Amino acid sequence: MATAWPLLTILHQLTASIASVDWFRLGLVYVHLIACCVAIGLVLTSDLSFVARMLKEDSRQDPEHLRILQKTVSISLALLWLTGLAVVARDAALSGWGYFLNPKIQAKVVIVCLLTLNGMVLHKAVLPSLMSAGALLKLSFSRRVLALFAGSVSAVSWFYAAMLGIGRPLNWKYPLTELLVMYPVFIAAAFSVMLLLTIWAKYRAVGPAPGYSAAS
Repeated sequence: MATAWPLLTILHQLTASIASVDWFRLGLVYVHLIACCVAIGLVLTSDLSFVARMLKEDSRQDPEHLRILQKTVSISLALLWLTGLAVVARDAALSGWGYFLNPKIQAKVVIVCLLTLNGMVLHKAVLPSLMSAGALLKLSFSRRVLALFAGSVSAVSWFYAAMLGIGRPLNWKYPLTELLVMYPVFIAAAFSVMLLLTIWAKYRAVGPAPGYSAAS
């Protein structure tokens, strides 16, 4: 009988802990996380597949894959907005307007807004051009640069947003400028690598003909 009391105490504490959990917020955060993971997984596998094809001298794009990528990432972004707004509204209602003074929250809003604007460019300009041309290297130089830059912004933004999302220790610890200082650096690095890769692939495909320019 004496040994039963500690067990009952533990069960009581566990029940009290479960009862105190905000299940609504937990559910929102869970859907938010899943949407982010799905988008990151698709973007990452798509980028790795693209690099692998470029290394094999094949820059062709599967139109069906592009359509699926466009639709899935759009749904993920919409879920990210809906669940994110719900979580922010709930937390702000409990904490007051001071909640929005948290630099990490401000950084997340900036990244998601830029991600959304970049998504519009991808879906309205880049992906239709790729579907029409059939291959990245068949695009004009300006459209190819736009595709590479928008793709770099997309990949970096999803990973950066995920980092901010799980970075609870960053709350109120660093100013907004410090939280975002590496964001343009990562975009510039990703864009530079992809641009050099495509220039190299274009050169290898065409060959060092007289007067040849990688920008053609």
